[in-house]
Amino acid sequence: MNAEKELRECFRAARKLEEKGMKHKGLITVPPDTKEAKQYLEKARRELRLCGLYRKEGFDYKLPEEWFYTLYYCALSILARIGVESRSQKYTALLLEYLKQKELVSYDYRFIQMIKVHSRKEEESEVDRREYARYSSAIRIEEVEERYERMMDLCREAISQAEEIVYFKDRISMPKEISE
Repeated sequence: MNAEKELRECFRAARKLEEKGMKHKGLITVPPDTKEAKQYLEKARRELRLCGLYRKEGFDYKLPEEWFYTLYYCALSILARIGVESRSQKYTALLLEYLKQKELVSYDYRFIQMIKVHSRKEEESEVDRREYARYSSAIRIEEVEERYERMMDLCREAISQAEEIVYFKDRISMPKEISE
């Protein structure tokens, strides 16, 4: 299924659930909310600050989760800014990828890829790293220390790009071909 068709179906299914008084598990259009977008950015910044505390105290296994959520909150800030509520990690990434392809947002593909779930076993994602760190018995993870500076820089860059979209972009319109 192509992205446009999949997103259109996601929005349609979410609307139907909401109309029935049920919580959706996808994407739904809402009024654009710059205040909420800014709050997501603040949450992303706080997640990143936690990384320094966790590292200092030896909680390596918490870092991949904080990196992931820093990136995810940046994504949610962009969606809030354009008027989309998301309750799906998969569709958050797919919508951002679609908006990037349509040149409606200038958000780096690297950040979008890092919040995507990959179904092939040989493809390791940040989601896999987060889940391993969170659910395995490992407390000290050597790879985490090796990636620390690079991931911190990446997260800072994602926050910066999301801030640019949230604070300085005039109006981003949701493409009608997927949201109606």
